[in-house]
Amino acid sequence: MRLYLDFNATAPIRAEVADAVSVAMRSRFGNPSSVHRYGQEAKTALDDARTAVARLIGANAPEVVFTSGGTESDNTAIRAAADAFEPKGRRHLIATAIEHDAVLATFKALETRGWRTTLLPVGPSGVVDPASLERVIGPDTALVSVMLANNELGTIQPVAALAAIARAHGALVHTDAVQAAGRIPVRVTDLGVDLLSISGHKFGAPKGVGALWVRRGLVLRPWATGGRQERGRRAGTENVPALEGFGVAARLAYEDLAEAAVRMAARRDRLEAALLAQVPGSAVNGGGAPRVPNTTNISFDRVEGESLVIGLDLEGIAVSTGSACSSGSLEPSHVLRAMGLPPHRVQSAIRFSLGPDTTDDDIDRTVDAVGRVVARLRAVGGGRG
Repeated sequence: MRLYLDFNATAPIRAEVADAVSVAMRSRFGNPSSVHRYGQEAKTALDDARTAVARLIGANAPEVVFTSGGTESDNTAIRAAADAFEPKGRRHLIATAIEHDAVLATFKALETRGWRTTLLPVGPSGVVDPASLERVIGPDTALVSVMLANNELGTIQPVAALAAIARAHGALVHTDAVQAAGRIPVRVTDLGVDLLSISGHKFGAPKGVGALWVRRGLVLRPWATGGRQERGRRAGTENVPALEGFGVAARLAYEDLAEAAVRMAARRDRLEAALLAQVPGSAVNGGGAPRVPNTTNISFDRVEGESLVIGLDLEGIAVSTGSACSSGSLEPSHVLRAMGLPPHRVQSAIRFSLGPDTTDDDIDRTVDAVGRVVARLRAVGGGRG
């Protein structure tokens, strides 16, 4: 029986979600912009989904704009902020060195348009020091974008403290909460941000649906023009079945949040303790910092991470070396390099990301398999690490 421990890449769609999507595909085929009964039934489904997503992040429903996922939400937040501030001469963007590529690549694209960008360091903890933002922010800074939880390490960033600094300088604040929503409590008012991105497939919704929360009163140029969908901010007929599933997944994640977090944290800690005790030369990356409860990143000396992932897959256990969006890249993890880890720690790291239904037996099986695969790879010289 195969075991899935790569929930940060994507979560299996929940049974209740799949049922809701199936029903919606058969019975709610109306266009939610239509005024007849079929259209209004679809619109009601969208409204219910928007309310559920808003509750998950402590927001008001009208502030939630549906998107295709985290990448679109990140791109939109950054580009829309840039468009708003460019006429004012504020052409400086700040992010951290450990952001998702959806943020980093967008920064690079804006650099080609003459924008200046700064990436804040994180150091060995994998957490940003707010003092580093104080040193680089200025009157020309338009936006500060800092992820709430890192996808490779699980480390939680001090977004509220960073947002307070940015607001004092008149800059907008965006946070990528894709790996945080559904795993830790998220409240936009507590964070003090202006824009927040989430993605449904990280907590059991279909792929291809997400949301960008836009603070009430913040006026951004529409990023898809045409119809009046999404309050005129993103034109195009909405994917009603997938968004209905998004709403169901958000509701379930909200209801299960506290208990699921306790379960996952206990099993994550069990996994770390057992691996460190039983596999010589293993080390947790970012383990001393606050983290989301389901994630651990561990290096195994003298083993290539990719070889270990393949070896575990042959044992029926799915893990990863880092971001699924960077799979196949020959470049080592930019997150681990930003922490200043030595090359052998970077190359030998793999990520375990648990789900709410991961069991103690799953953890014990994983520890046993990792021990055997690591020993075999070291014996045959499966990488210098």
